[in-house]
Amino acid sequence: MHSLGVVIIGAGGRLGAALLRAYRDQFQVVGFNHAQLELGDEKQLRDRLSPLDFDVLINCAAQTNVDRCETHRDEAFRLNVEAPRVLAEISREKGARLIHISTDYVFDGRKTEPYLEEDPAEPISVYGESKREGEKLVLAAGGSHLVVRTSWVFGPDRPSFIDGVLKNARENDHVEAVADKFSTPTYTGDFTEMLRPLLDKSDVSGILHLTNAGSCSWQEYAQWVLDCADAAGIPLKTRTVDTLSLKDMKNFIAKRPIYSVLSTEKYQRLAGKSPRDWRDAVFEYVQVQTKL
Repeated sequence: MHSLGVVIIGAGGRLGAALLRAYRDQFQVVGFNHAQLELGDEKQLRDRLSPLDFDVLINCAAQTNVDRCETHRDEAFRLNVEAPRVLAEISREKGARLIHISTDYVFDGRKTEPYLEEDPAEPISVYGESKREGEKLVLAAGGSHLVVRTSWVFGPDRPSFIDGVLKNARENDHVEAVADKFSTPTYTGDFTEMLRPLLDKSDVSGILHLTNAGSCSWQEYAQWVLDCADAAGIPLKTRTVDTLSLKDMKNFIAKRPIYSVLSTEKYQRLAGKSPRDWRDAVFEYVQVQTKL
């Protein structure tokens, strides 16, 4: 039986590293990190990828620093718009499929219930705008390409919000987080397993939302992290997360959507099951971290 050939771009990042680790036993996987492949160099992308034999190309690489995108628009568009276009073209030329990772930040945050794949994407930052334009070019390239939007990704391969909160609470007697911004934490371990059965489903194309279940504010997220840490016996200087408002975040350059929870109804129809609740995923992650 033909073993699926998978190329992962951004394999040094939080999600890319998790995908590489999860898939390499089952599939023929090649991963490229930033040092091995310059996302903004079209010639290098074509020279490195075109000779490879693969069925699926997963692009986890992007300029994801929301505030940097605001002040480096050209760079944001080169990495988040032009590079996905090139990757979609290379994949199409090889008869392969591109799975392009995108973001909840393509939405303006004005809804008060989870965003569906069909909802109009009206980004309010350069980062969101660049990711949305990248989505459009991937989908316009033809083929069975899939754009997967996710949110608030955490996992063991790169420090994330959880790790920052834990470090803060171990070292300080005061921890605070924003209480008026909402989305869904998504565990890389869960994401890899939800995506796995979709890799060779060429009839699943277009846009798909893939996150853990439920939603929360940054403050609720941080508080649950400390509750889990407390239950795991991690010594903390504080067990309570105080409340901040988005308007208190004077260091933010870019606007952030206030509410960007993604509906996973489409995924549930495809998979016949629901994603795991974000609280359970965070609890597992904190438990694992205590054993390291």
